[in-house]
Amino acid sequence: MIELLTADTPNGKKISIMLEEIKFDYKVTKINILKDEQFAPEFKKLSPFSKIPVIIDHDKKISVFESGAILIYLGEKSEKFYDKDQRTTINQWLMGQMAYIGPMLGQHHQFHHYNPGKSDFGEKRYFKISERIYRELDERLCRSKFLAGKDYTIADIATFPWIARHEWHDIGLKKFEGLTRWYKEISSREAVRRGYDLLAKGDKIPKV
Repeated sequence: MIELLTADTPNGKKISIMLEEIKFDYKVTKINILKDEQFAPEFKKLSPFSKIPVIIDHDKKISVFESGAILIYLGEKSEKFYDKDQRTTINQWLMGQMAYIGPMLGQHHQFHHYNPGKSDFGEKRYFKISERIYRELDERLCRSKFLAGKDYTIADIATFPWIARHEWHDIGLKKFEGLTRWYKEISSREAVRRGYDLLAKGDKIPKV
């Protein structure tokens, strides 16, 4: 059984979506990051940088931190959404999400959504970068059904929860035909809908 230690964030939703997709038994242990529970010594033993999510594979008695590493672990363990013949391509798009898409959209959230009016420089900088991310993803998805090619993979699972915050971004998802088509297709997956409601609060995937 997999234990998912997490908060209700895009990075947390990646893992619950993956667990729903691969149909593994799992339980969620909530880490309240607003109360700094991620800095507790017991959690830091599992996650050296005090970041969520973390999984514990109780059957194998091991833990894994970092969302991308967790997706790779679960992909290898389940033999789903991480095809051996496509891993170079999948890994490129997965690393792009982890190193670029997530961090930049996360900064956009901080300046534009949570703290508007506090830094004109920050708001303009990360709005511009986020708009470029939408454009770059759209260019790819106008040519390719999914990010890594014709098949749905962990690269899509990693990226989707960040684009699901599109209402916070104020960029206009509808303007991007390929990205919108991809978003709607993934939104329609039953496992994605279940996994998106990470903490069973009745969260619905935002519509376009």
